[in-house]
Amino acid sequence: MGKILELFRPSDYAVSSYSIDYEALYRQGIRGLIYDVDNTLVPHGAPAEERTVLLFERLHRMGFHTCLLSNNKRHRVEPFAERIGSDFRFLAHKPMPKACREAMTAMGTAPRSTVLIGDQLFTDILCARFSGIRSILVSPIDPKEEIQIVLKRIPEKWILKRLRKEKETTEKQKNS
Repeated sequence: MGKILELFRPSDYAVSSYSIDYEALYRQGIRGLIYDVDNTLVPHGAPAEERTVLLFERLHRMGFHTCLLSNNKRHRVEPFAERIGSDFRFLAHKPMPKACREAMTAMGTAPRSTVLIGDQLFTDILCARFSGIRSILVSPIDPKEEIQIVLKRIPEKWILKRLRKEKETTEKQKNS
C-alpha cells in the first residue's frame, strides 16, 4: 500500500496558491509554474479575480513562466488565461502527462525547474508525478463543487489521512 500511496504524495502543501513562498521557489531554481484553475486560483467557474491578476503580474516580474492546465473546455480557460497573461492548455486530460509536458515546452522549462500547483490528488498531483515534476497541493478554495469532484474527495480524504499518519510515524522514528 505504501508505494501506491506515494503516487499521491505532493512535494509540498500550502493553504492556498496565494500563500506560497514564490521567492523561495525562485531561489531553488524553479522557473515554470503550472496551475490548475478551478478551486486552485478561484472558486469553480469564477472569472479571474483582481488578486489573481496581481499574483500573476508579480510572478511574471519575478521571472516565472506560467501556464494554466485545466481539464475544462477552452471557453472556460482561455478568457481566464488572457486576463492574467498566462499561457494555457485546456482539455488537458489530467492526470495524463501529455499536456503537462506541452506546458513545460511552451514555458521553456524542464521537470527539475517546474512545479504544478493544484487542489486535487487524482488529477493535479498524479499529473505532476507522471510528468516527473514537483507539486504543491493547495486547499480547495470553495467547498461547493460538482458531484464528480465531491465523490473524488471521499477517497482523497482517506489518502491524505494515511499520508499524514505515515509522515508522523517516520518523524517519530527519526526522533527516537
